[in-house]
Amino acid sequence: MPKNCPPADEKHGLGLGAWLSIGWLAFITLASTLAPLFLPDPEAVNPLLSRNGPSGSAWLGYDATGRDILSRVINGSKWTLLIALGAVLIGVVVGGFLGLVSGYFRGGFDAVLSPSFNIMLAFPQLVLALLLVSVFANGADDSVAKRIFVLIVALGIIAIPLLARITRANTMAWADRDFVMAAKAMGAKPWRVLFRDVLPNVVPAMMAITLLAVGVAVVAEAGLAFLSLGVKLPTPSWGNIMAEGKLELRRVPMMVIAPTICIFFTVMSLNFLGDVIQKRFNVRESLL
Repeated sequence: MPKNCPPADEKHGLGLGAWLSIGWLAFITLASTLAPLFLPDPEAVNPLLSRNGPSGSAWLGYDATGRDILSRVINGSKWTLLIALGAVLIGVVVGGFLGLVSGYFRGGFDAVLSPSFNIMLAFPQLVLALLLVSVFANGADDSVAKRIFVLIVALGIIAIPLLARITRANTMAWADRDFVMAAKAMGAKPWRVLFRDVLPNVVPAMMAITLLAVGVAVVAEAGLAFLSLGVKLPTPSWGNIMAEGKLELRRVPMMVIAPTICIFFTVMSLNFLGDVIQKRFNVRESLL
């Protein structure tokens, strides 16, 4: 039987920090989804309101072109999170599968895949993403959708080796357990053993590192935006709002402060939940 379960001496419940993290992520997701219903158009320009400070009608004020900063930050979260989640989904599916195959079958598979993971991890990740976006989506005529798609794929390629290495290490740890060996002895086919007995026990570690990877992807999107390779303007994202705001820092500081706070709380929440998952599903050997 799998032994992947919470330690018996831990109290039940997630704790206040975990609930606050879940609450923040739920809030930012719900707000970005419902933003068109209660916030003005984030791309609407009004020069008469340029650089106006916070007020009852615009809680964070207006940017240099008269766009509502709060609306841009809330609507921008949708694209930032979409890029991060899409990229990590690619990493989980591709990297997770390759890690499972490498860690379970070993031999020739591991001899090819493991060095490949190391080579990809050795390559500077931001440089790789910069290269991919520059080559495939840096034209003046490229659409916003194309840029977002290329960003997702570029960051997904970066996430593959990290998730593959974590999955491989955990697969190797579980592949030699007694219940796996028993399944093999009873004649179960390798792929059945891999997906029925090994994968469920590897999933918690994958979930923990996946949450951390989403946080990394959020920060990476902001970094690419500072290099003018993020989501194309005027479509907002946390990264390109900050990139625009760096030139207006003294006159409109909320253009930088607001998305920075959102990125901070989002990454912190993801990291905290990743730690919670790792602790709650900490592998303990059975005494039986």
